[in-house]
Amino acid sequence: MTNKAIPIVTIDGPSGSGKGTMSMMLARKLGFHYLDSGALYRLLALAASRHKVALDNIEGLAVLAGHMDITFAMKADNGAPQIILEGEDVSTQIRAEEIGLLASKVAAIPEVRAALLQRQHAFAAKPGLIADGRDMGTVVFPSAQVKIFLTAGADERAKRRYKQLIEKGENVNLPALIDSVRERDERDSQRAVSPLVPAPDAHQIDSTDLSIEEVLQLILDLVQPINVEAAAG
Repeated sequence: MTNKAIPIVTIDGPSGSGKGTMSMMLARKLGFHYLDSGALYRLLALAASRHKVALDNIEGLAVLAGHMDITFAMKADNGAPQIILEGEDVSTQIRAEEIGLLASKVAAIPEVRAALLQRQHAFAAKPGLIADGRDMGTVVFPSAQVKIFLTAGADERAKRRYKQLIEKGENVNLPALIDSVRERDERDSQRAVSPLVPAPDAHQIDSTDLSIEEVLQLILDLVQPINVEAAAG
């Protein structure tokens, strides 16, 4: 269980909604810790690929999930998250499209989610935590003081991802990416365990027609009361 005295803000939402960007910006602004829960599933997908653990080997995946040698740090030059797997910086590798698709599949396995739950709880520490994912407000941190569900239209989210990949020099097809986003949405929202749905008490924000700055300000307005309490504490 997590300490209720520690301020926790959860930002859930589908792929491409901007929740990762918002979470990092918010964590830096408030000086809170940051949990990218999606990175854990991407790390598991990468580790499974490297260790030749098949995706239908549920027991093997659960064991790997509980024993992965991983470290999260912040880069000294720009403050960006640095993700280390078995001593190697894999921050870029886990963002590959194929790893994201594998991560979505392993994330649907109940035994895997259970194995990673305690690891996620361990990120809750003073002065506070910003937790980014798909079930942060519903399953992992249901007592979080502020819950955000950030979304955007599927086409818009695919276009954002397309732009990111093109800027990285990757060869991608926009129509295929739109189909991939929609398929992932369906898989994430319909899985039996921890489906992608807003928590009943979540503040829902549609970022389709909003700038990054506008979304950040909306979230800051919601978070300000608990930030004041954290500072006072």
